[in-house]
Amino acid sequence: MAPSPDAVTRRTLRRHFRALRQALSPIEQRARARAAARHALASNLFWGSRTVALYIPADGELSPLPLAERLATQGVTLALPVVTISPGRGPHLEFRRWYPGAQLVRNRYGIPEPAATAPRVPLLGLDRLVVPLVGFDDQGSRLGMGAGFYDRTLSALPAALRPRLIGYAHELQRSAHALPSADWDVPLEGVVTEIGMTLFRKRATGAIVD
Repeated sequence: MAPSPDAVTRRTLRRHFRALRQALSPIEQRARARAAARHALASNLFWGSRTVALYIPADGELSPLPLAERLATQGVTLALPVVTISPGRGPHLEFRRWYPGAQLVRNRYGIPEPAATAPRVPLLGLDRLVVPLVGFDDQGSRLGMGAGFYDRTLSALPAALRPRLIGYAHELQRSAHALPSADWDVPLEGVVTEIGMTLFRKRATGAIVD
């Protein structure tokens, strides 16, 4: 069966945005990560948060590590995703405790994650979930890497019980045009970049397209 036009478009967009972020120098990456952390902390996105899940950056992703370090000093419990395979669900994410500087191990996909001995944090226990983006638009739609890990994980909970989702990306990953969407929608509260924050509170849903 031939791929749908939207599937072809998503692959093309992924290549485009990944090339843009991969072209950033290490100096640019560090400066943007520090700036994004300042914007995130100056907002009310993390007020009242006790447990926040983030990610370890790869492939030119905007790093949330400066943000993680600041949150840790404020007493916030941090967690990282761990790729898990369960019968009937396929690969999805669990979350385990982590603190900046803690040793990580690489999983079967080469992604650094906490060791199996790290305490598990239930999805219901997360107040905020900071997610990486390949691309995003002004309507709040997110283009992911295509594996669908976050979608499978979040679909296990009713929308009202899901953690508040915060996208994290370079401003150059903002699409000037609406991104193609899928049949599933997950609320996305906002996107933080190195130049500021965009909120989508007025939207009933925000599409996550992997």
